[in-house]
Amino acid sequence: MRISDRAQRIEPFYVMEVAKAASALAFDVARSASPMIFLNIGEPDFTAPPLVQEAACRCVRDGLTHYTQATGMSPLRERISDWYLSRFNVQVPASRIVITAGASAALQLACLALIESGDEIIMPDPSYPCNRHFVSAADGSAVLLPTTAAERFQLSADKVQAAWGPKTHGVLLASPSNPTGTSIAPDELRRIHQVVSNKGGITLVDEIYLGLSFDAQYGQTALALDDNIISINSFSKYFNMTGWRLGWLVVPEPLVPVIERLAQNLFICPSTISQYAALACFESSSLLEYERRRAEFKARRDYFIPELNALGLTVPVMPDGAFYAWADCSAACRAKGLKDSWDLSFDLMQQAHVAVTPGRDFGTADAHNFIRFSTASSMPQLHEAIQRLKAYLEPLK
Repeated sequence: MRISDRAQRIEPFYVMEVAKAASALAFDVARSASPMIFLNIGEPDFTAPPLVQEAACRCVRDGLTHYTQATGMSPLRERISDWYLSRFNVQVPASRIVITAGASAALQLACLALIESGDEIIMPDPSYPCNRHFVSAADGSAVLLPTTAAERFQLSADKVQAAWGPKTHGVLLASPSNPTGTSIAPDELRRIHQVVSNKGGITLVDEIYLGLSFDAQYGQTALALDDNIISINSFSKYFNMTGWRLGWLVVPEPLVPVIERLAQNLFICPSTISQYAALACFESSSLLEYERRRAEFKARRDYFIPELNALGLTVPVMPDGAFYAWADCSAACRAKGLKDSWDLSFDLMQQAHVAVTPGRDFGTADAHNFIRFSTASSMPQLHEAIQRLKAYLEPLK
């Protein structure tokens, strides 16, 4: 059987490969005094709030399970539009919003609609691996530009300008970012978009963690800058609906029928049950609960990252959003006689029963010196993880 070149270009999603190994080891240690603590997957420990769950049950009970429009239910598109206005003071017409089967489908649709074979899309290194694979699946090429802590691990307009070549067609950014939890300052994003616009390119911004911004300086949507910016968002992170597989895409008006045509053929429509449930995300009591949870995520960050720094697992930039800690583990690797973060991650799993994600997935420049912690677990879990990390690293002192 011949495997397509396209499929062979897609590397494994190492985050999930490590997760499989952690789960297999967890089964062996489940009855031990220290069962596995999972700080490797970026998934909130909170489930959907009560009104959301009730709406899903009501949808099933009432038989509201047929196809919707490929672009999603109009009432949900209106609710999202209202949320942009109330949360960010930005007017985004519902007609520009397309509901998708998760942010992954949104990215796939955007890439298929806009990227031709041979196009190059500039992205920061480190960045979320699946984003570059969506570009590759559309027969484009991701061009990763190394970033530094001084740059908050984000691109600058100057870097984009310098890297632009004859095949460059645009940028794919993330703000806040996975794995670093850092955002692009709005003024810098404006300058980047200006460079891209002057070149006739496209600006795509992954904003799936935008609701989990902790700093008003950064917690602003790119949609405030220009109607031609394409934003990808999701109900998974801020709205705590990971397994419901529901997201959305905001595009310029002329692109809506193009995205709709692709969505009709590739997905037919997003999950009807998830859409009805998501309507309840925007009820006042649900939004209050989401804000309470956002404060809890911030408290977890504020506890965990100083503890990591004290252990020598230095987080060079305090995240301003999301629930990640991008920690430099090079000193620990040297002290332990381990090659890089990949080996350290497996050693941590086996010795300390703490599952983390090695940097291999996220880039090629310096990612091997970093591990990503997820702080989406409960505070007691984070406290226990720090104690285990201390015990693991104590002999090094």
